[in-house]
Amino acid sequence: MPKETIDLLKVKKDHWYIDCSLGGGGHTSLILERGGKVVGIDLDPDAIQHVIKEFNPKLQYSLDRVINVTDNLIVTQANFSEIDEVIKKIRQSQPGVIQDNINISGIFFDLGVSTHQLEEAQRGFSFNKDAPLDMRMNPITGMSAKDLINGLYEKELAELFLKLGEENWSKPIAKRIVEYRKNKSIETTNELSGIILSVRRRSPSDRTHPATRIFQALRIAVNDELNSLKEALPKAFEILEKEGRIVTLSFHSLEDRIIKQYFKKLEDNNQAKILTKKPIETSDKETEINPRARSAKLRAIQKI
Repeated sequence: MPKETIDLLKVKKDHWYIDCSLGGGGHTSLILERGGKVVGIDLDPDAIQHVIKEFNPKLQYSLDRVINVTDNLIVTQANFSEIDEVIKKIRQSQPGVIQDNINISGIFFDLGVSTHQLEEAQRGFSFNKDAPLDMRMNPITGMSAKDLINGLYEKELAELFLKLGEENWSKPIAKRIVEYRKNKSIETTNELSGIILSVRRRSPSDRTHPATRIFQALRIAVNDELNSLKEALPKAFEILEKEGRIVTLSFHSLEDRIIKQYFKKLEDNNQAKILTKKPIETSDKETEINPRARSAKLRAIQKI
């Protein structure tokens, strides 16, 4: 829903916007096309490198700093839960670029895995490509999905799959994983997908692959995505200017619930106006073109 997203942001010429999930730079491109300026944030160093190559191929980059890609585009590697620190860092390191007395006009969160990440087999996000079981947004820090799958007890795995994946087959899948581990550790996406399919085979009525919810739960756990979102939303609202907008695109009911409850709290306190009384969902045509978007929910608020 790129058009709906950018329309909700209501981009103004020469105003600053934050793309909290830079990914392949698609939404950033649309903001720039409408005359906006963008601070792009992504925890994935590959995303930062990809966007720099897209917008300024000759530019050398370093992950330990804020990078001016063009006059209207600044990128940096960070978790979007650090959104306030990113803006503070820009103001300190580059005085006058985003003036101290100017707040941000719009902030966008895309909470899905990018196409780039899914297509990079070695990242381990997709069960359609055999790869090491990783799933870290930042591939050099923290625990991987392999660590969780091989380290958690059966009960812990079942709770993880049920809570973060909303998987009804969580207990038998967890049991089969632990049985498999008695002979060898689980190393790859194909191994894990095969274990899941041995418990829950795909039927003709299934809209998604049986491994979808398990992989989703692992990704959310590995990257602590729900807590990052809970931390990020209040910080984003704080740095947003009056009449500025926050737009979110979520693909998981738990993420959507966090957003919905936070937006309602702001509206109840007369701090913001909800612009989407019901979330905007993808059309049948768009879902046919991009099946991954079938669960997408678009929400927006405007600061009062």
